[in-house]
Amino acid sequence: MSTRKQSVPPARIPSAGVGEGREIWAVGSGKGGTGKTFLSSNIGITLAKMGKKVILMDADLGCANLHTGLGMSLVSGTLSDFLTGRVNTLDGVVVDTPYPNLRLISGAHDFLEVANPTFSRKEALLSALKRLDFDYLVFDLGAGTHYNTLDFFLAADKSILMVMPEPTAVENAYRFIKSAYFRYLKRVSTTLNIRRLVEEGMDLKNDRGIRTVHELLEMIGASDPEMGRRLREALLSMRPHLVVNQVRSLEDVTLGFAMRSSVEKYFGMRMDYVGYIEYDDVVWKSARQRRPVVAEYPYSSPARCVDRVVRNLMAGTQLDLEAVMGKR
Repeated sequence: MSTRKQSVPPARIPSAGVGEGREIWAVGSGKGGTGKTFLSSNIGITLAKMGKKVILMDADLGCANLHTGLGMSLVSGTLSDFLTGRVNTLDGVVVDTPYPNLRLISGAHDFLEVANPTFSRKEALLSALKRLDFDYLVFDLGAGTHYNTLDFFLAADKSILMVMPEPTAVENAYRFIKSAYFRYLKRVSTTLNIRRLVEEGMDLKNDRGIRTVHELLEMIGASDPEMGRRLREALLSMRPHLVVNQVRSLEDVTLGFAMRSSVEKYFGMRMDYVGYIEYDDVVWKSARQRRPVVAEYPYSSPARCVDRVVRNLMAGTQLDLEAVMGKR
């Protein structure tokens, strides 16, 4: 078991920093259909059942549907109203859900430009979110690697990547990690005044012969040891969390450990494997009933899996390979 270490990067990047006892979590994925909305809604209800004050925010600004998974009709007040200035505070668009302790900020529905807010708008939104009353704020992000998705992912205290044991999903998950890493690297390098050097090194056709992130960091460290140290220290604070969905076999379970090792090898970045969701027909049955599985089938295998993911995230722990192999 391992514990997540806290570190503050010297970079001007949206940072949660919502105070002791309060956290922002973000659930993303490299492609659609991996179950991120399933995980977001069920995480929210699980935390609410623990007595925590939870707000779910549909941060899929182009295709918001989190309300549907909660069994709610389209709400009148949405994130669009805040981003376009129709309401002055986010309190005006936070609505109650059918579940105690759980509230919802529905995503944008009516303005195309809202799906691509500027960086300053995202900073203003994050600032406004911090003023809300919650113990946990959970972002359900859009699929893919759009800048707004990556920025919300990087801004969270706990960033969670959802993947399925399928070749395309795994490939897109690695692409998502790489995109988030480079997005973060650019922000950090801007603060350290080495962005030009970093962008040159990230170009696969660069004249310096740099082919990996490790080679880039070594080059910077060789030319300026102090700068290299600060850059590595900043990058260590990026530590995503992995969840594998629709697990049917031991091979599917161990995919998470393999991905964790690959990410550390190629990016020099730690990724915590916090759990997996076992495949079960109750998931699609609950989806048809517009009820999260932890509410409709609280004693099912997927519900127990979600509970383990939540507890690992809260404790800052992850799955242990030997323990998993022993149980199965």
